[in-house]
Amino acid sequence: MSSTTRFPDFFIIGHPKSGTTALYRMLKRHPQIYVPGLKEPWFFATDLRERQAGTVALPQTLEEYLALFAEASPEQRVGEGSPSYLLSHTAAGAIAEVQPAARCIAVLREPASFLQSLHLQFMQVYTETEPDLRKAMSLEAARREGRHIPRLCRRPPMLQYAEHVRYVEQLRRYHALFPPGQVLVLVYDDFRRDNEAAVRTVWRFLDVDDTQPVVQKEANPTVRVRSQRLHALAYSAATGQGRVSRTVRSAARALAPRAVNRQSLVAIRNRLLMDKPRAPDESLMLELRRRFEPEVVALSEYLDRDLVSLWGYDRLG
Repeated sequence: MSSTTRFPDFFIIGHPKSGTTALYRMLKRHPQIYVPGLKEPWFFATDLRERQAGTVALPQTLEEYLALFAEASPEQRVGEGSPSYLLSHTAAGAIAEVQPAARCIAVLREPASFLQSLHLQFMQVYTETEPDLRKAMSLEAARREGRHIPRLCRRPPMLQYAEHVRYVEQLRRYHALFPPGQVLVLVYDDFRRDNEAAVRTVWRFLDVDDTQPVVQKEANPTVRVRSQRLHALAYSAATGQGRVSRTVRSAARALAPRAVNRQSLVAIRNRLLMDKPRAPDESLMLELRRRFEPEVVALSEYLDRDLVSLWGYDRLG
């Protein structure tokens, strides 16, 4: 391996739907920080490997992974942001093995709102097909046995919704391998309330200039799939899967102006297939908060911060 090989200095380890994409994009603008165009390499989450080829080529070998950071200058902090690493049982150990000095950034969100947003995201990216979150969570046991897995789902372990909010267990995996000063835990509410302050906290954690201007970013908004059937047909047409997809793609190419690029087509697709999320089912939200109240109490004690009050778990009745 070349003497100029750069292992990442820091990792945004999760969670998804908790501001990690916006944080990544804001860090990317800092001149002393280098992050690759591929935000989520998933490289160290070996227990969450894809069961079929995805639409984005992910690095499979260490050489391919390290090539992501080849353009970083020697004085820059190098990082990546795979929000699967906090859920993964293998990522912490794999990161510690190659980069024991790594700094790890976690963002935690109130469990019920997090799971609701995560479920909608899974519907959008073909991981989930069950539109009712309560029903989807009731399928966890069957899915552990390999049943009721959506056809296009590439990572079935992601469908174990309750596992995503085992916050204390997840943090302990990192604290067991890294000193406290190398693990930064942010709370999503703080990040939403004051992006700038949160980003400057991260800059100080990474030992880069924290006086740079902060350009605030909104990213990865939560949306609702209008029709799962049409959404699946769009996927088949885009990827060349299914009997009619080749005809659909040929027709689309013939009709679409050459000036319309992939980004524009994605935007058009999203306008047609996506909508604003409906108001959450308050009875389900209450049910989830009561179910995960012990986790929030344990996390409050673990972080020495009153998340019970912040997240309204002292008002469940």
